[in-house]
Amino acid sequence: MRVDIIFDTICPWCFVGKRRLERALAQRPTVAAQIHWRPFLLNPDMPEQGIPRAAYLERKFGGAARVTRMLNSLAEAGKAESIDFCFDAIQVTPNSVDSHRLVQFAHRHGVANQAVEALFQAYFVHGRNIGDHDELLSITEDCDLSADEFERMLNSNEGRGEIYLDNAQTHRLSINGVPCFIFENAYGIAGAQDPDILVRMIDMAIEGPLNDPLSSLRPHGDLVGKSERSQA
Repeated sequence: MRVDIIFDTICPWCFVGKRRLERALAQRPTVAAQIHWRPFLLNPDMPEQGIPRAAYLERKFGGAARVTRMLNSLAEAGKAESIDFCFDAIQVTPNSVDSHRLVQFAHRHGVANQAVEALFQAYFVHGRNIGDHDELLSITEDCDLSADEFERMLNSNEGRGEIYLDNAQTHRLSINGVPCFIFENAYGIAGAQDPDILVRMIDMAIEGPLNDPLSSLRPHGDLVGKSERSQA
């Protein structure tokens, strides 16, 4: 079964959604899921160097009390999925384009799921700046990929245009929040849904495709909780 996941690497609800999808798939062990990670840019105009985390949160959510409530809610959701969010460790909200390029690169080598997990862990658990090239190269090595090969990619424009193109296509389809899960190019649902809901979506996809599948949601080539529109 093909499962497309539209996500951003700096989206905490996407991390929660990944865990919940894994729990849903564990309830359907006969389903061989082929996961395709598709980029969504929560902050498409983010400076290349990112911006200080505190300033980003204040600007986006307005007020320390509101930010604290939001992060506490995320922390509770994370605990239920064995995610130890450490938001205080995050010093920079990065530009996420290059981290999506790492997912592209990992996909070519069949380890995209591992790369996504490593990026989430690096950013949300350890507070590492996943917009920084040195950090991305270290994560590349952690995934047993060639850092030299990925560094050549980073030093070129390879893959960058595809990220922006896929992001634009997603917005044209009125997908405005992530994560969003699409099963067999036919059944889609947004938000970090509970595993039971995702299981129902999997079962619907097993029963058969719609008469008019969402063919326009197929990615270019093989790229690839709440619905998050801005919580990153």
